[in-house]
This record gives sequence, C-alpha cells and structure tokens, in this order.
Amino acid sequence: MADDNIINMNERSNKMSFGWNKYTKIGLFFVILLALLLFIFTNLFVVKEGEYKVIRQFGEVVRIESEPGLSYKIPFIQSVSTLPKYQMKYDVSQAEINTRDKKRILIDNYAIWKIDDPKKMISNARTVEAAESRMEEFVYSVTRTLLGQLNYDEIINDEKSSRGSLNDQITEQVNELLANDQYGISVTDVRMKRTDLPEENEQSVFTRMISERHSTAQEYLSRGDADKNRIEAKTDKEVNEILAKAKADAEEIRSQGEAEAAKVYNQAFSKDPEFYSLYRTLESYKQTIGDDTVIILPSDSPYARLLMGETN
Repeated sequence: MADDNIINMNERSNKMSFGWNKYTKIGLFFVILLALLLFIFTNLFVVKEGEYKVIRQFGEVVRIESEPGLSYKIPFIQSVSTLPKYQMKYDVSQAEINTRDKKRILIDNYAIWKIDDPKKMISNARTVEAAESRMEEFVYSVTRTLLGQLNYDEIINDEKSSRGSLNDQITEQVNELLANDQYGISVTDVRMKRTDLPEENEQSVFTRMISERHSTAQEYLSRGDADKNRIEAKTDKEVNEILAKAKADAEEIRSQGEAEAAKVYNQAFSKDPEFYSLYRTLESYKQTIGDDTVIILPSDSPYARLLMGETN
C-alpha cells in the first residue's frame, strides 16, 4: 500500500520537458517561416503602369524594369528607385530676349517632356531636376536664337505671326541638342504661353499699335470707297448702254410697226377713196374743233360742207 502512494518525480519531469520541447520547436518553425516570408516579400517589388523601376547595385544601375508586373532585387546589395514614365509638364522660367530690331521682350514657355532612356538620364543628368534644368537651358537658347532673327512686329502681330511654326522649330532643335548630349529624355512639345513687353516700353508700343490699327482701318475704308465708286460707275455705264440699246430697239420696232400700219391703211383706204377722204375730214375735226372753237369759213367751202350737214 505504501508503494502505491509514492510519486516518481523524475518520470513527471521527463513528461513535462517533452511537452515544452514540442511546442518550442513548432513555435521556432513558424518564426523562421515568417522571417523567411518577410525576407522574400521585402525583396519583391511591383512595377506600376507609367513608371520605371531602377535597380542599383552598390550605386551602379544594373537593371531597368519598365513593364508592369512583379519583380525582385537581390537583398542587401541592391536598391530600387522610381522614375516617371508618363509625359510631364515643365514651366520654363520667364526670360528677356532681344529681337532683330533691337527690342527687348519677355517670353514665357512651357515644355511637355518624358524620359525615354532612364539609364542615360541617370548617367548624364543624375536626377529629374537636373534633366529639367538642362532642358530649360536648351529651350531658352533655341528660343532666343530663333526670335532674335525676327522683328518685334513679326512676333506680336497676329497677321504676320509665325508662332505656330516657331513652336515646332524650337521643339525639333531642343530634341536634337538633348539627343547629342545623350540625356535620355525628349521634348514632345514646346509652347510660348505669352510674349510681353518690359513695363517701361509697354505703353508706348501699345499706343503705336493702336495708331497702326487706325491707319490700317482707314486704308481699308479708302479702298472700300474707291471700289464702291468704281462699281457704281461701271454699273451706271452698263445701265445707260442697256437703256440706249433698248430705246434704239424700241424705235426700230415702232418704226417697223408704223410702216406696217401705214401699209395696211393704204391698202384699206385705196379700196374706197371717198370714204377715206370722209374719214380724214372727220379726224381733222377732232383736232381743230373744241367747245369754244370759232371757225370762219366761206359757206361754199368743201371743209364746211359736212359741218353744215351737206353730204352730197
């Protein structure tokens, strides 16, 4: 009986130790697994639409990822940075230039640009800000050269402006300079937002422009009046010619009608000369006798016979 009440402490200790060892191994496994997953995920990265991923190893570019998707880097020795792949707008600083006729104007441009080759851009410009700064220098240089070949009036006057072609020329020449220096960027478009005068010259130039506009308007009015007078004179001449021709044609037709009528009358009256004589006499009465007409004729006058009622 006494042996049944005795507890073996060594056996109990062994059982408890075995249980703790089992849980410790399981916990350690999950910790290692979690650390491994964390290690893997921290060295994976996502390439998004509209961006470049630049992988550097000890500061040197070893790979450029441009296609959207999941990629990786070697842990500890490689790092990842991002560059924009989409088009960007850059406002070029306002600057003064001299025109061909020695006048100063202020120009304000903007450029639409993008990164074509990130490796060249990093190699030659290092940063996006440095690339924009270099592009700005080229834009200013080309703009100053091209506008310096034009007179002030040719730049600001809408009727003589070649600004549309100038924008294209500036874009083309800036791209040539960027390509020659291998900056890995290109300019899609360069536009002049405005061209202003320095404040000290602005009012005098505006006054001169207004005067020139008035002069141009007066010239147009004078030309209009001259054209109006010329058209009216030409129209009057044509109308007179038409009326004269119509009158001549009418006279000719009338004379032909009168001749034809006379011919018909002669043919008709020649058939009865006595009736014709009577008819002519009656017609003459219409012309000579009125309400207050007094005629003094001999009683035996042939002209008075019909008036007296004699028919024989």
